[in-house]
Amino acid sequence: MKKAILGKKIGMTQMFRADGTMIPVTVIEAGPCPVIQVKTRDKEGYDAVQLGFLPKRDNLLKKPEYYHFLKYGVNPVRFVREFRTNGGPTLKSGDMVTVAILTAGVKVDITGTSRGHGFQGVVKRFHFRGSPASHGAEACHRRCGSIGNNTDPSRIWPGKKMPGHMGCDRVTIRNLDVITIDPEKNLICVRGAVPGSRGALLEITPKQG
Repeated sequence: MKKAILGKKIGMTQMFRADGTMIPVTVIEAGPCPVIQVKTRDKEGYDAVQLGFLPKRDNLLKKPEYYHFLKYGVNPVRFVREFRTNGGPTLKSGDMVTVAILTAGVKVDITGTSRGHGFQGVVKRFHFRGSPASHGAEACHRRCGSIGNNTDPSRIWPGKKMPGHMGCDRVTIRNLDVITIDPEKNLICVRGAVPGSRGALLEITPKQG
C-alpha cells in the first residue's frame, strides 16, 4: 500500500552533522492520523484511504461530518485527506498511522499551501528588474512596462506576467531527506524548507522503492 501521513509545520531550525556541517531543517509534527474510511475498487470504484489529523470538538461539527465519523467509529478530526492506494494490503477504519512509517534517511514528498501575499506587483511576484532610477524615469520604477503590441494582435496574450494575486497555491516539494525522527513526540526533521506558515497542514508521502 502507498504510505502517507498528515502533519503540521512547527518551524525551521538548524542541525549539525558529525563533521560540523550545518543543515537547515524543518520540524514537522506528523500524526498520529486515524484511518477514517478505506475505499475499494469494488464499492467506490477506486482504492484509497482517508486519514484524519488533529482532534475537533463535537459542537463544531456539521451534521454530515458528525455522521461520517460516527459511521466509521472514529473520533472527530479537524482535517481529512484522501490518498490513493495501489490495492495492496490495506488498513481498516480505526487504525492509527504514526511516524513509524518513516525512517531516517528516507526521501519524502511534502505538499502544502504556500503563504499568501495578497495583490502584488511584477517586481515581487515575478522578480522583474524594474525601470531605471534616473535618466528621465518618473513614477514608473516598479511597473512592468510594455505588455503587448498595438493594432496587431490587439489583445494581451494569455499567461502574460502582470500584477495579481500571489501565493495560496498548492505546492509540492519533492525528494526531501528525513534527517531525524522522534516517535515519542511525533516529530520529524526534514532537510530544507516546506510550503506554508507555522501551523500549516502538510501531506507527507514517502518515496516508494
